[in-house]
Amino acid sequence: MERLPGIDASFLYMETPAAHTHTIKVAVVEPATDAPYSLERVRNDLAARLHLLPPFRRRLVEVPWGLHHPLWIEDPTFDLSHHVRETIAPAPGGPRELDAVVSAIASEPLDRRRPLWELWMVRGLVDDRLAAVAKIHHAVADGVAVAALLANVLQPGAEALAPCVRDDGWRPELVPSPAALVRDAVVDRMRQTARLPPLVARTVRNLRGVTQLRRTTAVPPPRPVLDAPRTSLNGALTARRAFASTALPLADVRAMKAAHGATINDVLLSLVGGAVCRYLAARGEHPDRPLVAEVPVATDPPGARRIAGNRLSNIFTSLCTDVADPVARLRAVHDAMATAKRLHETLGPDLYEAWTEFVPPRPFSWAVRTYSRWRLADRHRPPINVIVSCVPGPRVRLGWSGGTLEALYSVGPIIEGAALNVTAWSYADRLCVGVLSCPDLLPDPHVVSEGLHAELEALMAATPPTG
Repeated sequence: MERLPGIDASFLYMETPAAHTHTIKVAVVEPATDAPYSLERVRNDLAARLHLLPPFRRRLVEVPWGLHHPLWIEDPTFDLSHHVRETIAPAPGGPRELDAVVSAIASEPLDRRRPLWELWMVRGLVDDRLAAVAKIHHAVADGVAVAALLANVLQPGAEALAPCVRDDGWRPELVPSPAALVRDAVVDRMRQTARLPPLVARTVRNLRGVTQLRRTTAVPPPRPVLDAPRTSLNGALTARRAFASTALPLADVRAMKAAHGATINDVLLSLVGGAVCRYLAARGEHPDRPLVAEVPVATDPPGARRIAGNRLSNIFTSLCTDVADPVARLRAVHDAMATAKRLHETLGPDLYEAWTEFVPPRPFSWAVRTYSRWRLADRHRPPINVIVSCVPGPRVRLGWSGGTLEALYSVGPIIEGAALNVTAWSYADRLCVGVLSCPDLLPDPHVVSEGLHAELEALMAATPPTG
């Protein structure tokens, strides 16, 4: 039994019928000729390795009256058949049809009465390919933790899953009584109060530093809500989701990184800014100021390996969409990110995480749901315009049950007021990009995924050859 940290619990409180806070992972599998696929085989492989995936057997227990964050317990009614399912992609089974299946899966929330994950096996794809679509609640794990979980159960090469000895050490837990839940919650809250005064003092001190930095910086980073322009991508959400996937050549992205002294994340941000601008321009939209991106960043210490939970903060940066030239835009994005990182360090990467410990569950959830139900995101400037995330993934091709992974896509949730999330995972020789939108605001996210290729080609064409 373990209490959720505030940062993990916050993803539960932020969830509404229109704003889901699960993440999506999509693995496209090239089947091995000597390893026939079956749903039963996948379930058996997972059952033999669940001890390597400890978050997958934990479910939530809410504290009465929301006195504290919920608890994880080892689910006494765990049944793998509730989590591993199968579906068939519509003909002809190409990438667009797979994306449509992922869109449908992403549109449904997870059942909080069970461990917060599902795995869908998708058949009917071209060339007898298969796909595994995992839906994992953000309260369970962030991108860094999921990458570590994958490393636990996958292996390099084409030999499928390595032999594994079942671990029989797992034991389910009884659901605590309401009285025990209340008692432990009160004790934990009382212990927590001792940490509040130093946190307030640190916050005040850091905010002073941020104010000073903004005054002395030539181009200060954008402020959420105050500096983000309104576009057709920004408004209140519905429950529907649309997904698109694409893969950029990682060698080309790295070449642009090296040529311009940037990072892979800088290149991605520049490409996203250009792709979104192409879409908006085609609609006759011309934002009156540069688009603003939220960039989730991990706050783990160097060398840490984590397979559950979240260690996250957010950087807010300009996409420099007021710069037309792709090379100049990339360099402007690099400079903007450098300043945004300085501000983030001054504020404290762990400050947001520290304050989430004190979030009152019931009032916060009520406020979020009221905001969503009344569609208040339609009535003010958006907090940001787009979420852009880049996660280092496996450097070599991985084996899985029945074959090898051809591609590995991921995407995080969208939020009220910002109906576009672009998430990139590096995998072997590709930068695999997942794009998620609310189709009521952005009907077809493929316009963004395809725009990434056009922007990369434009950036490469504008980059002088190196001798």
